[in-house]
Amino acid sequence: MADQVRAVLADDHYLVREGLRQLLETSGKVRVVAATINADELLDAVRRFEPDVIVTDIRMPGASFREGFEGIDAAHRVRAEHPGTGVVVLSQYRDALFAFELFRHGSEGLAYLLKDRIGNLDDLLGAIGAVTAGGSVVEPQVVDALVRRRVRRTRPAAGGLTPREREVLGEMALGRSNAGIAQSLHLSVSAVEKNVNTIFHKLGLENAPDVHRRVAAVVKYLGAEF
Repeated sequence: MADQVRAVLADDHYLVREGLRQLLETSGKVRVVAATINADELLDAVRRFEPDVIVTDIRMPGASFREGFEGIDAAHRVRAEHPGTGVVVLSQYRDALFAFELFRHGSEGLAYLLKDRIGNLDDLLGAIGAVTAGGSVVEPQVVDALVRRRVRRTRPAAGGLTPREREVLGEMALGRSNAGIAQSLHLSVSAVEKNVNTIFHKLGLENAPDVHRRVAAVVKYLGAEF
């Protein structure tokens, strides 16, 4: 199909790598042009095939990368050398530290997904679609961790998000519209709009109305004093 997204995969576990390949290719929306087993092979494949997106494990072998952060370091290298290539990092870590490392230099074209979510094809395809369009996706649990850490490190008035506002922020980070958030959380659209406006007011982000730019702004703001 001419409109298929061209992807390079990276995971050192054969079953995970091939399972992911089959999952994506069965959708008919993604063509896997290479499946690699370490960060060095991943970079080589990106240079050879110039894919639309890479989907990489957060940890894997890589001689020239920090141990435990190989996928993140490779993501930064890919974005620096090929800024038009989207990156989806798959992680088993909910710790905000790893997400902050990924988004340290900005969040455009980057997604951080938990591995236990990749069985949901719609979520994975949604993340791929978002990053190839220059957007961002962050797991709600990770956003919550970022918010909590941000609030702990600043004056109470700088944060103070309620549990409901953190839920809405997490849905925003997934790239959902206000209508989509309303459906997911079983709220009215007007209630979601009120929460969104309150979130932006508390976080100083009133001038970021676009769904992808607001995710990027939220991540950047949360990481600013990490």
